[in-house]
Amino acid sequence: MTPILNKLIFGFTFFRERYFSERKDLYRRLVREGQKPKVVMIACADSRVDPAIVLQTDPGDVFAIRNVANLVPPYEEDENGEISYHGTSAALEFAVEQLGVEHVVVFGHAHCSGVKAMIHGQEGNKVAGRFVGAWTSIVDKAYEHAKAADPHIEGEDLDRACERHAVLVSLDNLMTFPFIRERVEAGTLQIHGWYLDIAEGELSSYDANEKRFTPLM
Repeated sequence: MTPILNKLIFGFTFFRERYFSERKDLYRRLVREGQKPKVVMIACADSRVDPAIVLQTDPGDVFAIRNVANLVPPYEEDENGEISYHGTSAALEFAVEQLGVEHVVVFGHAHCSGVKAMIHGQEGNKVAGRFVGAWTSIVDKAYEHAKAADPHIEGEDLDRACERHAVLVSLDNLMTFPFIRERVEAGTLQIHGWYLDIAEGELSSYDANEKRFTPLM
């Protein structure tokens, strides 16, 4: 075993002997009664921003969807009855229609490599890899919006602006899903855009009235 795998196995041992043993009834109830989370969170696959750690959630609190750059693709249907693979869309459908969550949170973050890849592509550079470029192009509009707001923006400022605008593009894309739009309009589902700066320990939420991200605490 390599050191990192040994660390993971030791971590499970610690979890089983400490955390699990103290909360065994909770886990067994969740298995017996099924999960009933109130929140679905679309978070980044980035190893530094695990929402369960950052937000200190309990098992059963959050249905987590993690992908590169915490993106929501627009709703689309396959043509001619042919089925493609829609991982994030399938997870959203399950969380909203089957689990009946009450909140959808797009959980963006600073220093996001996926958003950085999108910026590289928008500036005419080749994006490394076969799939990342196509996936992150979902939020190409984030670059356009950042540049429209400040044509001279660049560097770290451009990165941070695009990360925030990417959250807003994903919020717009959420509303293209009929089962989400219907529930939002009926008042049974709320959607939120959050932004985490893990280096500074700061969390903010998009305020649609003020049209900006404001600190949550």
